[in-house]
Amino acid sequence: GRRLGHLDSHVRPCVVVTMPRGPKKHMKRINAPKHWMLDKLGGIYAPKPSAGPHKQRECLPLNLLLRNRLKYALNNKESQTILMQRLIKIDGKVRTDNNYPTGFMDTISIEKTNQNFRLLFDVKGRFMLHRIKADESNIKLCKIRDVMIGKKGVPCLQTNDGRTIRYADPLIKANDTIKLNLTSGKVEEFYKFEIGNVAMVTGGHNVGRVGIVQARERHHGGYDIVHVKDKTGATFATRINNVFIIGKGATPAISLPKAKGIKLTIIEEYTRRHK
Repeated sequence: GRRLGHLDSHVRPCVVVTMPRGPKKHMKRINAPKHWMLDKLGGIYAPKPSAGPHKQRECLPLNLLLRNRLKYALNNKESQTILMQRLIKIDGKVRTDNNYPTGFMDTISIEKTNQNFRLLFDVKGRFMLHRIKADESNIKLCKIRDVMIGKKGVPCLQTNDGRTIRYADPLIKANDTIKLNLTSGKVEEFYKFEIGNVAMVTGGHNVGRVGIVQARERHHGGYDIVHVKDKTGATFATRINNVFIIGKGATPAISLPKAKGIKLTIIEEYTRRHK
């Protein structure tokens, strides 16, 4: 008994550690998505994207877009100053949040410099700013995530960028793509998820590649697999969630970057670079 009592005197009181409340407000630089292309030694932290239309790992904060890509700002303070002058429009709306998440297919308009860009993927999976004309900046392609019935029996479409469109065409189904007019908010056209239509891959190993949909494998209880063939004749397969239809037939509804979504081998890249 004496021995147990001796042990009890050295037992420390139990300390209850509570976790902090709410969502995390910081992001370490080493945990930032790779496609942001931030250097490891450039600081401890990275800009944490605000809650918005695109996921944290699938977006590019407005701060990085102005500072690292367009080179209009040297630091965070300068990019904030540009935004607070209400000079930057995303999808036709002025955005002043420094960490606003821009994502795939978003249009960036800067009226002061007469520049318009569309955020697309290159074949290496990185976001790239593709220069577009002013008339094309009013148009955006959105993938339909879900078709549902809302309040009072109103049919609604849910898009990949968080939009809800009411009273749309009943022929539009999930995985189809709509051509949205950003000024009026109306659906101008839609492209069915069908064999023979041109598509861009937005995730997985083949991200950024463009090709024609060849086949769709249905797997009940699993992921449907889509087979795509590009202009060079190379075929690849990916999950249905990663396939974004961008036009009817072989003609895309938007302008594509210089590479046209064709992935080259390392040897082909080398020979093209050293011509």
